[in-house]
Amino acid sequence: MTNKVNITTEGGADMARVSDALSLTIKSWRKNKKLSLDELSRRAGISKGMLVEVEKGTANPSIAILCKLAAALGLSVAELVNVTRAPAAFLIDSDDMPVLWRGEQGGSAQLLAGTRGPDMIELWRWTMFPGEIFTSAGHPEGTAELLHVEQGELTLKVADTELCVVQGASAVARTDAAHQYANHGSPTLIFTMCVAERHA
Repeated sequence: MTNKVNITTEGGADMARVSDALSLTIKSWRKNKKLSLDELSRRAGISKGMLVEVEKGTANPSIAILCKLAAALGLSVAELVNVTRAPAAFLIDSDDMPVLWRGEQGGSAQLLAGTRGPDMIELWRWTMFPGEIFTSAGHPEGTAELLHVEQGELTLKVADTELCVVQGASAVARTDAAHQYANHGSPTLIFTMCVAERHA
């Protein structure tokens, strides 16, 4: 089992596309809201250096950093990485669904679709190989996740609660507390996840 978690997308087309989208979107929205780099980094709770690298398109931010930046700008993660559009109904091509996390064994978390923020709903597909773990700090208050295991067995920890979600089963979790997804079994774990984040 690995101790390293929150490994983000490695080099390649996915990362280049995500970096370009992040750079353009964050710069544009920051200027639109008349926020300095210092103020946005303060609101997001990330270092100014990281924000500068993200805006230059040279950073490889974790999902947690993307969530913080999105919340600070009143957007969804999907808007940051261009997996949302304006019409009432639209298609998202498989090539436009970015992988935003890669595990040490080759697992991945792919953002399939998402609504515009600040109130947002996102659809994810996770693949985790044996021994892989993803740990996240709590999301904004009231954030909820619906998870369904397609294959394998998910160990879900939220605060002091630990659940074993087997193939075919689902779980509901309030993830405004620290949480973790892990594959402690031998088969590959595949699960879909819907995240709902509401802002007052």
